Amino acid sequence: MTSYARMERILRWLDENALAQPSLAELAALAGLGESHFHHEFVRWTGVTPKTFVQCLTLADARERLAKGVPVLESAIEAGLSGAGRLHDLCVSLEAASPGEIKSGGAGLSIRWGEAESPFGRCRIGETERGICLLEFLGADNSDPATSLQEWPRAKWNRDDSWAAERISSIIVPPRSGAETPSLRAWVRGSSFQVRVWRALLEIPPGSLTTYGRLADSLGQPGAARAVGTAAGSNPIAFLIPCHRVIRETGAISGYRWGVGRKRALLAWEKAVVGTR
Repeated sequence: MTSYARMERILRWLDENALAQPSLAELAALAGLGESHFHHEFVRWTGVTPKTFVQCLTLADARERLAKGVPVLESAIEAGLSGAGRLHDLCVSLEAASPGEIKSGGAGLSIRWGEAESPFGRCRIGETERGICLLEFLGADNSDPATSLQEWPRAKWNRDDSWAAERISSIIVPPRSGAETPSLRAWVRGSSFQVRVWRALLEIPPGSLTTYGRLADSLGQPGAARAVGTAAGSNPIAFLIPCHRVIRETGAISGYRWGVGRKRALLAWEKAVVGTR
């Protein structure tokens, strides 16, 4: 069983037992590991202790982060999240495919792709010379790559799992002080509204949250929370375009195409790591 599969089991249990204050021994038993082994693996996965991580899973924590009201499109980042301590300060530039490129179905396009493990389960990634065009977590509903590859049916898809493992491990990793800041390009196909929403998502700092309503307001579309949610849900590039940082007004975590459990894990992971920097 992978590290994420073990952690997902624990997260699901914690979600079902929201008021529980489990001991290290209880969490280790849920993971099917000894206490020492579990603690070591957990810290390796999250960078923090199980106790700290569990505190970042609570509804109260989500509401507290929402109450801070970090403006979605504000270019300046809170002082506490700036500099070397900011969570893996990914610099992502987003370019949209033109209508002509979309109509062509990717004719003449070469896409390198592959599958590999990440801290949050198995991933599929695809990249062109223009940038990353696909990054998704795999599950029972999308284990067959045929659907993903049909996004660009006339492109030449070249599978390279070794490359994918290196690429994913350079993107989905905990921050390290003094580490070089990655600069990444994303190349997406979507409507003008979808692209606007995805660009807005890029402005949400790691460890922060917003709501679908606030995101709609920031785009000058008050009352369009549902449309914003739909656009966020169609995001083709997981993690890099952080649709997981958008939650309900109540603080409830829901609506993630790669699983609510994984969304909860991503948010707790980011908050836990940011909180230790």
